[in-house]
Amino acid sequence: MVDRSDVEAAAALIDGRVRQTPVLTLAGGELGVPGRLSLKLELFQHAGSFKPRGAFNRMLQSPLPEAGVLAASGGNHGLAVAYAARALGVPAEVFVPVTASPVKVERLASLGAQVRQVGQHYAEALAASTRRAEETGALVVHAYDQPEVVAGQGTVGRELERQLDGIDTVVVAVGGGGLVSGIATWFDGGVRVVAVEPEQIPTLHTALKVGRPVDVEVGGIATDSLGAQRIGGIAFDTARRTGVVSVLVRDEDLVRARRLLWSELRVAAELGGAAALAALIGRAYVPREGERVALIVCGGNTDPSDLAARPH
Repeated sequence: MVDRSDVEAAAALIDGRVRQTPVLTLAGGELGVPGRLSLKLELFQHAGSFKPRGAFNRMLQSPLPEAGVLAASGGNHGLAVAYAARALGVPAEVFVPVTASPVKVERLASLGAQVRQVGQHYAEALAASTRRAEETGALVVHAYDQPEVVAGQGTVGRELERQLDGIDTVVVAVGGGGLVSGIATWFDGGVRVVAVEPEQIPTLHTALKVGRPVDVEVGGIATDSLGAQRIGGIAFDTARRTGVVSVLVRDEDLVRARRLLWSELRVAAELGGAAALAALIGRAYVPREGERVALIVCGGNTDPSDLAARPH
């Protein structure tokens, strides 16, 4: 289990290694959402997502072997591990599925990582990376289900609390659950945390329904960032303990939210990064009157060439 003291320790350890990302607070009615709405722009973090927080915390708390570090990823976690490894001067090997975004694969190589594409989904890349770690002795940096990684991601919530005077609800996308569990750990039930998943990748939603993490079918348009087949054990336990609210969004709302972020704010989010807004514009989560809502725009590793199209 991860607690607030772990998040505090992570914040001290990674200080100077990661950026404090900005928060944009909108006037009521912007983006078609009534009431106060704030956006934590974590897509401006190093490597284009929140992930370096957990990667640095894991790597700085562990002896780094000569073989370096190893990770499996849909893309964003691999980028973070590659970025952190380069900063710390160790080699990185990253396994990604063949469905990973070409933008992310190209960026991985540019950061100096050895990239291996295996399987159609993250779970297959993870299995291959586990076998490789046994061969090489490299330090495994899990995408979401390690205490150090979760504590590092929890610094997003800690930072957000210091940037906003009052928060009633934080809305955040879920893949494997590292970010939502870190944020829920930090707020520990004092702030409502709404977990957003695509309808075609309901990992947390299904686990909460059946009472345990289980494999789900992975499909839809957001698999490169939210494509975990099973919710992490830490995320599941934390969600139950802290009362995380789980909602599902349609692919068309992900597309519409991503385009709105660009057309109205010039924020080039990836589909997973737009999931929190998708929950509001698609009415999967409807805030109460006066509710102070913060959305985590968690990633921006995307090809922006299609963002000129008008929202529909």
